[in-house]
Amino acid sequence: MQAWFCETLTGHDDLKWKDVPTPEPGAGEVRIAIRAASLNFPDILIVQGKYQAKPELPFVPGSEYSGTIDALGEGVKHLKVGDAVAAMGSTGGFATHAIVAAKQVLKLPPGFAIEDGAAFALTYGTSHHALIDRAELKAGETVLVLGAAGGVGTSAIQVAKAAGAKVIAAASTDEKCAFCKSLGADATINYGTQDMRAALKELTGGKGPDVVYDPVGGDLAEQVFRSIAWRGRYLVIGFAQGGIPALPWNLPLLKGASVVGVFWGSFVRHEPENNAKGMAELARWYAEGKIKPAIDQRLPMRELPAAYARMATRQVQGKVLMINE
Repeated sequence: MQAWFCETLTGHDDLKWKDVPTPEPGAGEVRIAIRAASLNFPDILIVQGKYQAKPELPFVPGSEYSGTIDALGEGVKHLKVGDAVAAMGSTGGFATHAIVAAKQVLKLPPGFAIEDGAAFALTYGTSHHALIDRAELKAGETVLVLGAAGGVGTSAIQVAKAAGAKVIAAASTDEKCAFCKSLGADATINYGTQDMRAALKELTGGKGPDVVYDPVGGDLAEQVFRSIAWRGRYLVIGFAQGGIPALPWNLPLLKGASVVGVFWGSFVRHEPENNAKGMAELARWYAEGKIKPAIDQRLPMRELPAAYARMATRQVQGKVLMINE
């Protein structure tokens, strides 16, 4: 097999493409011949040692991928060789093959495109857990999605619309805003040129958004929280801008609002049955055409550094897929 190896926590520029023996799965594991892997923001952090998960060096990055099972370990009964699957974890995807615990594998239902499987579980799982589980989003409520043109942002637009919400998508350029409209957003805010609070006041009739989905953090957080609706829910997804905001604690008090943490990886570990129910609903929405991963580019697996570079410059709209031909 071939794989990209992280040997030092000095970033994506120092990843190495290597030939190594193809491993055999152990008990409770499967081996996947990888068709596609998607690049996510945690994949940038993990090769710098800045992510919550800190695997032992050397490791193969790539948290989300899909392919077909080509070997089964002892005791695996619910999967078979040849099954099309998606896999979730913190590592392993940027390669031609991966060994993964069978419980971390999602068998793709008939009609589910295998490449879409590589851009589905992490982002849509995060957004479903955030909006449906944590925020208890109701039809007719208004959701503000920050960083809306990115991987999790595009999934949040679609999940919120599938749940019957009104969606305001906020992004940094007019081009990204237009892209969000094409995915179903009802309105957009270009926070590179528009005043966020004035725009939210106009778009919500002064009420403010009921739910804020924030994978960005940084200097937008406080001004957005000041505009949130009474009993609003502010979903803390991540900090793509780099800075972790400090919120004046009188704001949740005055707004009767909640600050809600969202860490899908921990949710999967702590509540596997609830996660399975959420993934089943997402698969149903996919089959109904309500949600579909937005793919920015498809690149050969050996061009992973170019994909990292594109994401680092914030050019990506949706997800970048790395493909094994």
